[in-house]
Amino acid sequence: MKTIFKASISIVALTTAFAFTGCTHEENKNDFSESITENSFEAKTIVPLYNCFAPGWASQNGGTTGGGTAAETTVSSYAQLKSAIENTAVKVIKITGTITITARLNLQDQTGKTIYGTNRAKLVSTNQTKDGSGIINIKRCNNIVVRNLIFEGPGAYDTDGWDNAILDDCRNVWIDHCEFRDGVDGNFDIKNKSDFVTVSYTKFSYLKTPKAGGSGGTDDHRFSNLIGSSDGATADTGKLNVTFVRCWWAPGCKERMPRVRFGKIHILNSYFNSTVSNKCIAAGVQANILVERNVFENVKEPINLMSGFTAVSQTGNSFVNVTGNTAGSGTAFTPPYSIVKLDVSNVKADVTANAGATLSGNICESF
Repeated sequence: MKTIFKASISIVALTTAFAFTGCTHEENKNDFSESITENSFEAKTIVPLYNCFAPGWASQNGGTTGGGTAAETTVSSYAQLKSAIENTAVKVIKITGTITITARLNLQDQTGKTIYGTNRAKLVSTNQTKDGSGIINIKRCNNIVVRNLIFEGPGAYDTDGWDNAILDDCRNVWIDHCEFRDGVDGNFDIKNKSDFVTVSYTKFSYLKTPKAGGSGGTDDHRFSNLIGSSDGATADTGKLNVTFVRCWWAPGCKERMPRVRFGKIHILNSYFNSTVSNKCIAAGVQANILVERNVFENVKEPINLMSGFTAVSQTGNSFVNVTGNTAGSGTAFTPPYSIVKLDVSNVKADVTANAGATLSGNICESF
């Protein structure tokens, strides 16, 4: 394994588990030619939050650092959180405890912001209505980091409502060590020309029974992740470039893990084990998807080839007790970045141990 690490980083703790071993921005810019392979357990290096550098697509276009070293604003209530999110001068928000979302939060037209949780911090919505559902809408923002938070909705209900979280026309966003569960319309969607996004060590699940009889007509809408809102959203062409790395599509997810239009999507070292699945990865119009070294276990239709996709490549994946299609079609894109790749035999153990809001607070694993 090749280790690329910035020697000046101040290490605050060390624990034994898997690691992303990362690049500084300059190394990301100058070394796109090599993918780094990690075939065995390695020490996980824990560093201060502000010394974390986004992997994957979020490393491109200048990188993603969020609020960096700005002073933290600590919040523990809905009113405090809403104020901090809407205040453009607040660059780092630290969330503690459980906060009930009484009205959907809107983070709009901001640049350079980090929102993170302390141990098991949680944002909870109980609203299943079309207009009142959802936890946060992030719109027209750049350079955003969201880390170590649980987003809990009231359960799936097809009312054409809102997801737990949405990225709308945003660039350079890093979602890391989060958990999205029981969203009304879905867990987490990316749409409307959003670009240079990485989702790492994040868990998606549905723990609550879906509610039938919604106006949208689907009685079981446990549909986790949509990339691209419609076939007609042609402005998304050349955008929606997203990396999912070391993520977990866990029990309860029915479809959209993710469902893709237009983007170049890299799904790496992730784990799929929802036994209620109808289909996992779905390739739609102009989808260009690289499916690499993932584990599919006890699921239906690991790769669903819809109409109009550009290419889907699957390489080095493990399929255990699955039914339906496992093959790709055509040759997908080559990522323009270097990234650590676990051997597929190590993926399940790493992801189940580390995906979700598993950090203790103002730290992250170095990439």
